[in-house]
Amino acid sequence: MSIEFINESGYDGVNEEMLIDVCSYALGCLDVNPDAECTITAVDLDTIADLHVRWMDLEGPTDVMSFPMDELTPGASAGRPDAVEAGPAMLGDIVLCPEFAQRQATAAGHSLGHELALLTVHGCLHLLGYDHTTAAEEKEMFGLQNELLADWYEDLAARGVSYQPKPSGPKAFPDAAERAELDKEVPGGGI
Repeated sequence: MSIEFINESGYDGVNEEMLIDVCSYALGCLDVNPDAECTITAVDLDTIADLHVRWMDLEGPTDVMSFPMDELTPGASAGRPDAVEAGPAMLGDIVLCPEFAQRQATAAGHSLGHELALLTVHGCLHLLGYDHTTAAEEKEMFGLQNELLADWYEDLAARGVSYQPKPSGPKAFPDAAERAELDKEVPGGGI
């Protein structure tokens, strides 16, 4: 994977290496071509609020936004014998707001690092076409998000890498309803 990280947020505590790692792990687990590219950009509150209004027509800041580029279709790994193997693609951009994410992390009782890792996986899923507009989509996406994130922590342990301890609190791996409750605690938006 070619994953570029740009920190325009001016916010301390953003671990570029960790976010590239979790993004690469999630995309790899989802059989994305290893030559695919994406960008993760960390921005400030004003920038994410501007993007939120321009692209979603929603006022105020949010935690993560995704901007898919190439439309991907499942390849042979998706179980279709007639499918062409997926090639490299420019997946798109994930935009994170660490300052907003810090508010959510505090409310959820875990670290900023974990919150940004969760949001990065969420952004990856959006780049690949997952959404949460219906109850069924929401269940699928949040289930996959939490599975990938939990498996990433296990993979880190197997590799002897530690960015932060795996959180064990009740809000660390939220389903959609739990995340909606957290969004009520942190006004302004959320995944």
